[in-house]
Amino acid sequence: MKKSGQKKKMTEPQKKKKIRELISSAPYLAPSMIGVAVFFVIPFLVVIFYSLVDNPISHNFVFIDNFKNVLGNSAFRQAAANTLQFSAIAVPLAVLLSLGLAALLDRKIPFRSQFRTFFLTPMMVPVASVVLIYQVMFHYNGGVNDILAIFGIGKIDWMKSSYAQIVIVLLFLWKNLGYNMILFMAALGSIPKDIIEVVRLDSSSSWQTFIHVKLRYLSSTILFVTIMSLINSFKVFREIYLLTSDYPYETLYMLQHFMNNTFRSLDYQKLSAAAILMSIVMVIIIGILFLVENHFGKDVEG
Repeated sequence: MKKSGQKKKMTEPQKKKKIRELISSAPYLAPSMIGVAVFFVIPFLVVIFYSLVDNPISHNFVFIDNFKNVLGNSAFRQAAANTLQFSAIAVPLAVLLSLGLAALLDRKIPFRSQFRTFFLTPMMVPVASVVLIYQVMFHYNGGVNDILAIFGIGKIDWMKSSYAQIVIVLLFLWKNLGYNMILFMAALGSIPKDIIEVVRLDSSSSWQTFIHVKLRYLSSTILFVTIMSLINSFKVFREIYLLTSDYPYETLYMLQHFMNNTFRSLDYQKLSAAAILMSIVMVIIIGILFLVENHFGKDVEG
């Protein structure tokens, strides 16, 4: 007896039809496939090759020696620790705060449009202008220290102390909250209204409705926003570089600084090995996020 979940075998005419469809679609897919191969697949394979040789000229295979050298490099360990710490703080804050703002604006509060515009404004401001504002605010003689002095708190050299990451986290949130908030607002607006009404008729509070219904429907959006925030947290080098140049205070030395400085020294094998390690970590993190989203969001699919 055949199992119900077993796939039906394709007949010979169906196979031929499938082959004809693939052949006819090939010319349309070819430009995209060539572009992906040239700009993504081949460069990635080249990076893997460089990570396994001693240098780009002699091409002598050293297998995992480059990875050992990178993992034993104090600058890499410092950069990796700072980047992971920054992402562990900034990404959850970016997701939770933007979700909270979206839920607040979804309640039709007064000045809703003005609040939305206010949080979207940072997306239209050039990065150099934003950095200039933060330099003025968090300078040793800047506005933040003047405000702290009112409460009897001494001056802090924000960009050259253990508080340096606080400045970058605030800058990251200021730049990304608006975009994330719009994504969550769109997702909240797409939740079926009849389900919300049924839950409310069941005497559920607004908080219970949000936790047990809305969050389930937001699972895919939460996953997307988390991944985008994670990627953006790895790209914060631009802002840090404009604030502090090549070699910032040790708590601000990120993986991008290590990559940039290694590239300048033309140490391609170390750079490639570091890039592969970074890719592996990103794949693992994103894979875990997909598994979590699949677990919590599978009951609302379809």
